[in-house]
Amino acid sequence: MHISPEPDLRHHGDAEVRGMGDELTDLAVNVRAGTPPHWLRERIAASVDTLAAYPDGRAARRAVAARHGLPEERVLLTAGAAEAFVLIARALPARRPVVVHPQFTEPEAALRDAGHSVERVVLDAADGFRLDPRAVPSDADLVVVGNPTNPTSVLHPATALARLARPGRTLVVDEAFMDAVPGEGESLASRTDLPGLVVLRSLTKTWGLAGLRVGYVLASPGTIARLERAQPLWPVSSPALAAAEACSAPPALAEAAHAAHRIASDRAHLEYRLSMFPSVTVCSPAAGPFVLIRLPNATAIRSRLRGLGFAVRRGDTFPGLGPDYLRLAVRDRTTTDRFAEALEKALAEG
Repeated sequence: MHISPEPDLRHHGDAEVRGMGDELTDLAVNVRAGTPPHWLRERIAASVDTLAAYPDGRAARRAVAARHGLPEERVLLTAGAAEAFVLIARALPARRPVVVHPQFTEPEAALRDAGHSVERVVLDAADGFRLDPRAVPSDADLVVVGNPTNPTSVLHPATALARLARPGRTLVVDEAFMDAVPGEGESLASRTDLPGLVVLRSLTKTWGLAGLRVGYVLASPGTIARLERAQPLWPVSSPALAAAEACSAPPALAEAAHAAHRIASDRAHLEYRLSMFPSVTVCSPAAGPFVLIRLPNATAIRSRLRGLGFAVRRGDTFPGLGPDYLRLAVRDRTTTDRFAEALEKALAEG
């Protein structure tokens, strides 16, 4: 186990583009471009007619449960995955919580805010940031890991993650980007045989709903009940519930599956264009809608790219990474080609 220097756990990709309007092409935020689609906008808009009534989450809960083949009592709707991290930190016991890094920093921030002393298992770049379950302390009673992991884009095998589950331990797997993986083959969302498993999902990334705040937790009925008791009343708005129900329906799942294949193709093109730069190392294989790259003087390159019209995500705020890392969201091929031209100029300036 390695202890990394303390980064800014509250820095997120939106900080790279906040207040910039259309001045920058956004490669910093991992939300699929061109979303939400028109049909989803209409469903959300129609829910405005119900705002006089308190939110009723039963239909959305049924839809999410059906989407994963689970009973309703194993589902909890939340105001985004971020709320779920806070609920877990506040409502579930943890004497020795461990977070596997590099990954999304909000789980650790939530645990620290709840008074926990958090240990880190930091994965090694030399090993492709792959997880060896033996690296996690055997007596850790709460373990958090992302799959596919933000920002490394590593997809851990489901068999490796399943080895982390054991009685007396809560295993939190953040699958916020899993619906961007064709086939979702390494997902644990539908598993009910693993003790202590808690899977988090978000509708933000694929459907472009960051401003609506909607996600959900999949866990045992007992864990769901405990988390639900920690929620405020009516935590998920009626428009967000309408979105959750709509995005769990078969037509939406088919659209998301098609988008996942398109993202994979666009990501391959991005990796190809990046391979033309000898100084750029791509963390591979990538499985999410983003790639992590390493290059010398990345801080200056990021600033130059901003001057050339592109916002990218700094990597040094993720434990286990440093100032030589940048994260790039996958976009369409035309945008990627424009970015490659800008990157060439930024590198030449150095």
